[in-house]
Amino acid sequence: MVNPAAAGANRRVVVNALDDVVFETVPEAGPDAGEVRIRSTIVGICGSDLHAACGSHPFIDLPYRPGHEVVGVVDAVGAGVDDSWIGTRVVVEPNLACGHCTQCLAGRYNICRDLLVLGCQTPGGLADSFTVAVDRVVALNPELDDDHAILIEPLATPIHAVRRAAEAVGDLRGRPVVVIGAGPIGLFVLLAARHAGAKVVVADLLASKRERAERLGATGSFDPTASDAVESALGILGGPAAVVIDCVARESSVAQAVDLVDKGGAIMIVGVAAGATPVRLDLIQDRELALIGNLMYVREDFTAAIDLLTAGAIPIDEIISARYGFDHSAEAFTASADPEQVKVVVTVSGATRTPVAVGASSTGILS
Repeated sequence: MVNPAAAGANRRVVVNALDDVVFETVPEAGPDAGEVRIRSTIVGICGSDLHAACGSHPFIDLPYRPGHEVVGVVDAVGAGVDDSWIGTRVVVEPNLACGHCTQCLAGRYNICRDLLVLGCQTPGGLADSFTVAVDRVVALNPELDDDHAILIEPLATPIHAVRRAAEAVGDLRGRPVVVIGAGPIGLFVLLAARHAGAKVVVADLLASKRERAERLGATGSFDPTASDAVESALGILGGPAAVVIDCVARESSVAQAVDLVDKGGAIMIVGVAAGATPVRLDLIQDRELALIGNLMYVREDFTAAIDLLTAGAIPIDEIISARYGFDHSAEAFTASADPEQVKVVVTVSGATRTPVAVGASSTGILS
């Protein structure tokens, strides 16, 4: 069933490069069988979006049509989908899996052999509207406003990483963890690890980001480029880390992770490397280190993110740092390249907002 008032042309953002973010107009699609159409409300700009726009993401080709962090309202349903979905406010879980490969059948659809991601390899939600399979949407509780809901998707990946780290080394309660990188994903890893009971130290180049990490509960922080970085971190932790979670994924960060982690510990790679990255396999072998990749999440991580946000455990005023109207999507991408920014969001249409004021660093243009 289609809402006739919603029919018409559909504006969609296309990223050709960081300095070439434009609109295209396409006919508004009707949902196919098993799909819903969603009218976008608010969209987050991810670190992966920035890497892709700069041409440095290994799995996203330019041009691409962004919007994998998206909240909206269902305004049409395809055959086989209950009409009750119409008018439902939803968040999208954007991993598009085949459903029948070995990993999908094992419940690990986040590493489906044929995985595609909405807004990365397929057109995304930074548009007036878009269609997606109904099993990729989650209805939102009215008490969770859009400012909180837009953080569900980026929070789910850190929750997945922390859960897998605990599977590798055991219960994290009271144990030392280092997080390398204090961008939005690094901050969410910090929050997820603290929720798991870990003692967390955070590394970042920028003093402002280190200060934010400490405001969010990090036991301490350090500059990873300092000559005494490793000694400083070990001193704060009281010894080597049980787990190092690398949200940067460069040669220098992986090397530092090896220096920081205890024998028998785990190094989680959450950041997306631009390409092949040398690692000290001799030390990984000798110290029996687990080097673990981490890709996205599954539904239990997504649900855990919703629970944390609903409980008020995520101080969004420290996370959402800039807002832009849909017409200013190009400026939103430019702003996302500013290292002082945390999470840049684009309001496509009438978002519901938290009464908590955004921090002093917030900027942006709302139309």
